[in-house]
Amino acid sequence: MACASTKPLLCASPSLAAGFRRLWSDSEKTPIYKIMNNKFDALKDDDSGDHDQDQGSPKDGEKEKNEDEEKEQNTSKKKMVVPGAGEHPLQYNYTFWYSRRTPGRPASTQSYEQNIKQIGSFASVEQFWRFYSHMIRPGDLTGHSDFHLFKEGIKPMWEDDANKMGGKWIIRLRKGLASRCWENLILAMLGEQFMVGEEICGAVVSVRFQEDIISIWNKTASDQGTTARIRDTLRRVLNLPPNTIMEYKTHTDSIKAWEDFHGLVNASGGR
Repeated sequence: MACASTKPLLCASPSLAAGFRRLWSDSEKTPIYKIMNNKFDALKDDDSGDHDQDQGSPKDGEKEKNEDEEKEQNTSKKKMVVPGAGEHPLQYNYTFWYSRRTPGRPASTQSYEQNIKQIGSFASVEQFWRFYSHMIRPGDLTGHSDFHLFKEGIKPMWEDDANKMGGKWIIRLRKGLASRCWENLILAMLGEQFMVGEEICGAVVSVRFQEDIISIWNKTASDQGTTARIRDTLRRVLNLPPNTIMEYKTHTDSIKAWEDFHGLVNASGGR
């Protein structure tokens, strides 16, 4: 298959995975738990909370605030990953996330956010494979589990500033297809196969008991030209049959449906 991307290393083709793995030797593989520990260590500063500024003069308080803001900016800069020497950089940095919850248990927005675990971020082809090659494939997950891959700085939540005016294309899969479809989707996304500028926010694979679901999120739900191009590219990179049902749902509609459902659950005593 010819690659339309300017990054042929990320072209969605049958030999893509094999070609990627040849970019780095087995001796360079880094255990995923080591990467995760480093990333979580870097996030410890985020838990410090606000400081009480009642003591001291207003100027002192303002000075402390400016110093805190500067420290926060410096911490953010430190957390930004960069390609290593000789590595193949991606156009955007990305972050892997994982979430799991008990089916049937009502969840609030706050509990959902707390349940999302950041695996780690990467900025190059080689860094991606160091994560991906050690991760469980979606088809081997159990229960109510999700993998999320989003641009660095964007949380996989409807309410995130980058997502709130957008939506997602949804494809429901029969069991046994999630692993291959997920790999093809994220490689196409990393390789800028969708050709819609900065519109793509991320992708999700959701493992459920009866079926699996994959989705790709974009920033602007009202841009019909962009959503149509994403749909057509999705059909191509996943090699979907013409009769495949694809649903586009805005995040505004998702939030409303969630609120309506949980309103009914609360009204019936949480059942």
